[in-house]
Amino acid sequence: MNSINVKPAEGKLGVMVVGCGAVATTFMTGVLVARKGLAKPIGSLTQYDRIRVSRNGKEATLPYGDIVSMASLEDLVFATWDVYPQNAYQAAVYAEVLKAKDIEPVREELEAIRPLPAAFDKNYAKRIDGDNVKVCQTRWEMVEALRKDIQDFKAKEGCQRVVVIWAASTEIYVPYDAQYHATLEQLEGAMKADDRAHIAPSMCYAYAAMAEGCPFIMGAPNTTVDIPAMWELAEKTRTPIAGKDFKTGQTLVKSGFAPIIKTRALGLAGWFSTNILGNRDGLVLDEPANFHTKEVSKLSTLETICKADDQPDLYSDIYHKVRINYYPPRGDDKEGWDNIDIFGWMGYPMQIKINFLCRDSILAAPLLLDLVLLSDVAQRAGRYGIQRFLSFYLKAPMHDFTRGEEPNNHLFEQYILLKNALREMGGYDVDETIN
Repeated sequence: MNSINVKPAEGKLGVMVVGCGAVATTFMTGVLVARKGLAKPIGSLTQYDRIRVSRNGKEATLPYGDIVSMASLEDLVFATWDVYPQNAYQAAVYAEVLKAKDIEPVREELEAIRPLPAAFDKNYAKRIDGDNVKVCQTRWEMVEALRKDIQDFKAKEGCQRVVVIWAASTEIYVPYDAQYHATLEQLEGAMKADDRAHIAPSMCYAYAAMAEGCPFIMGAPNTTVDIPAMWELAEKTRTPIAGKDFKTGQTLVKSGFAPIIKTRALGLAGWFSTNILGNRDGLVLDEPANFHTKEVSKLSTLETICKADDQPDLYSDIYHKVRINYYPPRGDDKEGWDNIDIFGWMGYPMQIKINFLCRDSILAAPLLLDLVLLSDVAQRAGRYGIQRFLSFYLKAPMHDFTRGEEPNNHLFEQYILLKNALREMGGYDVDETIN
């Protein structure tokens, strides 16, 4: 694709975040203080990474913004939806992720971000009990109310473009059902019939975003845009979609470490992962129905890297278990333990132990920034539908399961996909391949 086909990033870019909790407020605060030169957006590839590019035999190593036209931090304008009415400043203080010295310099800007009433169904997140919610008779009314929110925000702030990103809680698991999720007509019919069993609130956000021509990113493991009906809508409205579930701590480690085992041709007998987490996400995931949604996304990572069919001697009998434990004293400081049982020459066993003491929202915030900026680039480049090049940032990358496609969870191959997409959109040669 020639770079002249990527429309320039002119004007304001609106960022509407579903959820105004720890992740969202850490993201917004970080952008605002970085604009004042008071902090650095560390962890963001769009702000720090450089890619080797070549054209007509000439090579250079360039930051992303020099390869494609990209919105700057100064261009971003924020809005949120949340079931709790506290403004972003109050929410940031309550989350206890950031210190007061990092929040106070942008207090006025955060206080001006007051959450819009959320499209919410308590049956999908039983541990959440907020009253800042929309009163809607049907799922279709939810969609219409959310579309109005997007329209009003865009007009009020004078935004040229808007991206919608989900940073709210994990919903209960909604299995794909071809009767309701296979076609856009079926999906719309279920929304208008107020089918609350098959239409999650997150689907209403995604539909509203795409109907308004806004890229949509699913940052939780919810069944939302990873259904054929949503792919049809994305194609109809020519909007990019990406998901699902931000890849922050333990799964980031898994997607990067499993390739070491595979590349070294070592055997894998078992991988046990457990987490302790005390923030709102941990509270929601303490409900078994919500944890199951997370479990499905986490379990998919390993098996798509170490494939039994490719190497039955090494990976035919992997025992893989994932656990998340709600532990309030830890707050947002998540801890992940991994016990990995491997075997080598002549089948002799060995073990690897990983203890990752991380900060959930500190790791997630730069992902939100990159996903927003890159989704905006994709739309201006004329890309729409599933953006596989964004799988680098996501636990359970979207894929067309109706055609037998498998997701690519190999971190370094995902990085190649990301770089090649930027090269292509920037009009440079695609010079790396995945075997």
